[in-house]
Amino acid sequence: MSEPRHPVPDRSGLLAVRRHPGVSLAGIAALLLAWEAAARSGLLPPLFLPAPSACALRAWELLANGELPRHLAASLRRIVLGFALGAGAGVAVGVATGHFGRARALGQPLIAATYPIPKIAILPLLILWLGIGEPPKVAVIAIGVFFPMAINTHAGIVGCDPALLRAGVSFGATRWALVRKVLLPAALPMIFAGLRLAAGVALLLVVSAELIAADSGLGFMILNAADLLRTEDLMVGLAALSALGLLFNAAIGALERRLVRWK
Repeated sequence: MSEPRHPVPDRSGLLAVRRHPGVSLAGIAALLLAWEAAARSGLLPPLFLPAPSACALRAWELLANGELPRHLAASLRRIVLGFALGAGAGVAVGVATGHFGRARALGQPLIAATYPIPKIAILPLLILWLGIGEPPKVAVIAIGVFFPMAINTHAGIVGCDPALLRAGVSFGATRWALVRKVLLPAALPMIFAGLRLAAGVALLLVVSAELIAADSGLGFMILNAADLLRTEDLMVGLAALSALGLLFNAAIGALERRLVRWK
């Protein structure tokens, strides 16, 4: 019997999203070239938008004199501390409200009432409570990170397949064993989605906090550059924030691929 002239395609490959890194790089390169050409032709005044080559040269100077590493290290330290505190607390609260009835009855109304408050608006109150220094900046980042982590973790716990819970109970698993071996693994995709959202929130809040009360950090660097009309320094600060965002996203993606292989 002869083979069909039009073989059936592999259905498993139809759902895979193809990656096109070459297209992405070409798009970025085209944007930078157009920007460079517009700046060199005089269409873009250097005060308003300097050329990418000028920004790259200024970034090298700031790296060489140590100013950019100093500000970058200050922001990174605040982000890491705030992110760790907020993510840990958010996961714990999300598990509690998702699995324990009393915790849900107590926690859900409080989260719903406090989540809409702009987190940067409570920075003056945190400064009053914690004093001027690092604690209020770390605290406002932790609070901002807490909410997406708590909400996403809660959604992941609630969305766990009841059949998995029944299977765990049938094998004699305790409540805490169900949390560790069934609920948390099932909620990991939602937890990692929360981590991605929280990373963006952390970057936003660290810059906002450093714009208000700081003498170091990328936010302070950007504000100082704007006050002095140093547009190239401002663009370098924005590029550093973008690089941090890409780094966080790549790190979270790598961790997700390692921990959620079944997905």
